[in-house]
Amino acid sequence: MAIKVLVVDDSSFFRRRVSEILSQDPNLEVVADARNGKEALAKVAEFKPNVITMDIEMPIMDGITAVKEIMGSNPTPVLMFSSLTHDGAQATLDALDAGALDFLPKKFEDIATNRDQAIRLLQQKVKALGQRRLFRRIPRASVDLSESNRAARSSQSTFNRNDKRDIAPVVNASFKASGKQYKVLVIGTSTGGPVALQRILTQLPANYPHPILLIQHMPAAFTPAFAVRLNGLCKIQVKEAENGDVMKPGCAYLAPGGLQMLIEKSGAYGRIKVISGKEDMNYKPSVDITFASVSKVFADKALAVVLTGMGADGREGARLLKTAGSSIWAQDEASSVVYGMPQAVTQAGLSSKSIALEQMANAILKETIGR
Repeated sequence: MAIKVLVVDDSSFFRRRVSEILSQDPNLEVVADARNGKEALAKVAEFKPNVITMDIEMPIMDGITAVKEIMGSNPTPVLMFSSLTHDGAQATLDALDAGALDFLPKKFEDIATNRDQAIRLLQQKVKALGQRRLFRRIPRASVDLSESNRAARSSQSTFNRNDKRDIAPVVNASFKASGKQYKVLVIGTSTGGPVALQRILTQLPANYPHPILLIQHMPAAFTPAFAVRLNGLCKIQVKEAENGDVMKPGCAYLAPGGLQMLIEKSGAYGRIKVISGKEDMNYKPSVDITFASVSKVFADKALAVVLTGMGADGREGARLLKTAGSSIWAQDEASSVVYGMPQAVTQAGLSSKSIALEQMANAILKETIGR
């Protein structure tokens, strides 16, 4: 059965263009379109699409408001279209906070190096989102929770960006730390990553004793705004990585969009090197590139976590890390928006643990600092 899609945009040209592209795939069916968020709400109730593509700036009701309304009435996976500007980045992050699962640049020439590649990427993203149900992002049957922990987990479902209070992580009593010693935590992710990273990083204490490396597939215009947003939410420090940064405990370094982040030996923790990398690389930043670099500097002293995302970026880097003696974990399928990257490392036999998102922060704390 084809995945049903609702296309929402105030531009008739863009609605037609997106509809034509999606209709080229026999597994996708555009069942309706809408000119604004208010129309979208009615069309969602009428056609019950599996996926919605949504513009941000629209008259009558904008895309962010529409996402909030849809998630409150008929939760449906939403793919946002946005401009690659500072304002576009802020609005897209707001949309992800509201419940959207992924985004793409509105200019197709910004999506990929050629038109055919851009078309395939749009189709792949819509199909990936269409195969997921939103309630599975936070599975309720994966662990036995007391009523108090149920309440704690419910309180974590939405984060206010101005709220930096301590939030108690959900405890999985069956998790046992390995006793390994670590010097760095490194996390790679893609689709669904911004929300997943927010859930994990907001639960780390300000005195977390290791530096943290973050690789999120994201355009260059978005990573500065995302780093600022995370820094405002978290007790640890978060910054966009810069060439020459000396890594410090309790600080997370977000790989800049459009570039590659490597680690060099320097002092107790290392120094960050940011380069442009090869033009033919599929991902900038690439999880594989950073993981491989970490394996050379930290050997068996890294905990590497692969979170939700399309594709298999991170698998080969994880292979190098495991060979060096480091630990590899993956997010489980039920809590992943797209079970691509975590599945790749799991099926390759590289991941030692598959962990639900709501348990990940607690597991990291137990493993790396014994609490």
